[in-house]
Amino acid sequence: MIPNTIRIAHAVFHVTDLERSRQFYVDLLGLNVLHETDGALYLRANEDREWTLKLELAPEAGVKHVAYRMGTDDDLTALTALLDAQGLPWRWESELDRPRLLRFQDPFGVPVAAYAESVKHPWLLQEYHRHRGAGLQRIDHVNVMTPDVAGTMGWYMQHLGFRLSEYTEDEHGRIWAAWIQRRGSVHDLALTNGSGPRLHHFAYWMPDMQSIIRACDILAGARLPEHIERGPGRHGVSNAFFVYIRDPDGHRIELYTNDYLTVDPDFEPIRWSLDDPRRQTLWGARTPRSWFEEGSLLEAYAGGWVTPQAGDLVGIPVNVI
Repeated sequence: MIPNTIRIAHAVFHVTDLERSRQFYVDLLGLNVLHETDGALYLRANEDREWTLKLELAPEAGVKHVAYRMGTDDDLTALTALLDAQGLPWRWESELDRPRLLRFQDPFGVPVAAYAESVKHPWLLQEYHRHRGAGLQRIDHVNVMTPDVAGTMGWYMQHLGFRLSEYTEDEHGRIWAAWIQRRGSVHDLALTNGSGPRLHHFAYWMPDMQSIIRACDILAGARLPEHIERGPGRHGVSNAFFVYIRDPDGHRIELYTNDYLTVDPDFEPIRWSLDDPRRQTLWGARTPRSWFEEGSLLEAYAGGWVTPQAGDLVGIPVNVI
C-alpha cells in the first residue's frame, strides 16, 4: 500500500528573536496568528484552515521539519511500515492542533512529519476586513536543496505517490532539478541540486501579481528593501510570477502566483534543458548567487543539524545553472 499523501501542510522554523519575526511575518506580510504560546507563534494565511507555519524560539536559526497531510490513520500506519522496511528512524510526537504526528527522517536526511488529524479553524478567505499586509493566500510548496535530485525524486514518487510536473536535465540525461506534486498543482515539493539537504524556500500562494508587488512596496516602505532577494519576475518553470524574500533569520520565503494545474489526464511532464536560461526567469534577469548557495539548516532526527553534502553544482557558473 502506497500511503496517500494529500499535500504539503506546514513547516516549523527555528527563529532567534520571536518579536522580530512577528513584525516581519504578521505586521508586514500579514500572516494571521492562530495560536501563541510561550516561545512560539502558529501562523496561517487567509485561505488556510489550519496553521501552516510555526515560528519557534531557539538559540540558532534552522528548520525543525516540513510536514505533509495524509489521508487517514491507515496511511500513517502504511508509512511506518515503509520506514521500518527501509530501516529509517521514526517516532510519534504531538503538536498543537495535531495530536498524532509521525516524525521521521527520509533517506536523504530531510526531517519530515506526517499527520492525518488536525483541528480546523474558521475560514478567513472572505473575512476581508481582517486581511492585512500583502494578502498571503495559502501554503503552496517547499523547496529542498539536495546533492541527489534524481534519488530523492524517485523515492518520493515510488513510495509516497508524488507525480512529476517539470524537470531540468542536462545533455547526458542527468536530472538537476524536479518539481513533484500530490494535489494537482505544479508542485508540493521542489528539489534543486546543491549543497544539502537544506531548505531552499517555503512558499505561499498569492491571489494575484499585484499582491506580490504590494509585498515589495511594504518592505520598501518599512525601509527593508534588503529583504527582497530576487524578483519580482516570472519563472519559465511553473510559469509562476514570484518574488523571493528573506526573513530576519535568513529563511527564504517565496511569494508565488499564476502557475497552472496538472490534474488533466493528458498532462505530461515538461522538460527543461540545463542550458536554457528561460527556465529560471522567463524575462532573462540574472539570479543572485545567494539564491543558489544559501539555504536553511535542517534539524537532524537525533538532534543537532544535518551536515550538508556538496552538490554537483560546485564550480559551475551561476549564469549556467
